[in-house]
Amino acid sequence: MLKIHHGLSVESLLPHNVVELILERLSVRTLLRFRCVSKTWKTTTDSQTFQKQQLIRRRRQSGDADNVLFVCILDYSDYEARRMRIMLGSQVIFTIMLPFTIIEVCHGSCDGLLCLADFFAPNFVINPVPGWHHSFPYSIFQKLVTEWYNKGDYRISGPKIGFGKDKLRGTYKPVWLYNSSQFGLDNVTTCEVFDFGTNTWRYVLPASPYRISGYHFILYLDGSLYWFTECEEETKVLSSCLQTETFQIFSKTPFAHLLGKPSDFIISVLDNRLCVSKYAWPNQVIWLLLLDDSSSSGTCAKFCYIDLIRTFDWFGGLHRALEPVAILDKNKLLLHGFGYMIPMGALVIYDLHTKSLSLLYTPTTLRQCVCYFPSLLTALLY
Repeated sequence: MLKIHHGLSVESLLPHNVVELILERLSVRTLLRFRCVSKTWKTTTDSQTFQKQQLIRRRRQSGDADNVLFVCILDYSDYEARRMRIMLGSQVIFTIMLPFTIIEVCHGSCDGLLCLADFFAPNFVINPVPGWHHSFPYSIFQKLVTEWYNKGDYRISGPKIGFGKDKLRGTYKPVWLYNSSQFGLDNVTTCEVFDFGTNTWRYVLPASPYRISGYHFILYLDGSLYWFTECEEETKVLSSCLQTETFQIFSKTPFAHLLGKPSDFIISVLDNRLCVSKYAWPNQVIWLLLLDDSSSSGTCAKFCYIDLIRTFDWFGGLHRALEPVAILDKNKLLLHGFGYMIPMGALVIYDLHTKSLSLLYTPTTLRQCVCYFPSLLTALLY
């Protein structure tokens, strides 16, 4: 027990609920060090109730501003030499090395948790700052893909895994949604959801009535996951509420006819809103999207217009639009991009006031950008 004056401890001077309120205001890294102060403090910080309150309070203190993880996906020997930590205002950009080789990092984090998936390695949910991780079984989809690959058939168009939170129950859910025809199934799509309580995957019926695009990220925002559809006539936005596990199609989106082929646009989350970016060299346009559940429609507002000519010296030409990652220090837009000269991806800063671009960081190994807010939470209920 921590001593203060004349052998007295903090606990003897202050009620424990007051001590908890003080601890809630501390950063995750500080709390990890303070766990060794006493058994009481360790028990407190291990409590899921405390962990939730600490996350809520720290988000309020920060103005809900995320940090950014630059995740090193593959294990290369030069990682330590290329470790990076950059302060931009009150926010931090830093690299992390995964404790295992993995192919797919779910786009974005949820309450400080990242979901990792692969077809030839275990699935994991991790919280990188406290170092917590938990493996979970393969889905039926992953087993099917592995069987096809083992037969030498690589034609499967692999979708990306989704991960988010049922806000009513407070549970976390990995989700696979994939087109069924490639496996000879009659239904349009198949959806599998993992339950950490039972440690099993289960099917969700009915699944999406539209085929989904495997090219784009799956996004989590405010209790729902979002996909782009694969439609002949017009791209649509598809959502799934993780509480009700039902799908909704947004057929009336004002930007859909402007998008073109899948490689010309990307979808992301920016400033807690869906964001669509259209790439048409030498320019990029970014819209913020607001969807209306009641009318299955949406409105969008142009956020910014970027002249990409400056990037040619860095990238030698872009593969696709620069991905908006986060707004830093209120007036700087952090972007992540891949090019012919920088195939591993690089970070670019766009100043919203001066309309200028600057190259922030160039990695030497394959990295993925993830917005992240540090927490002590795990995906398990206890």
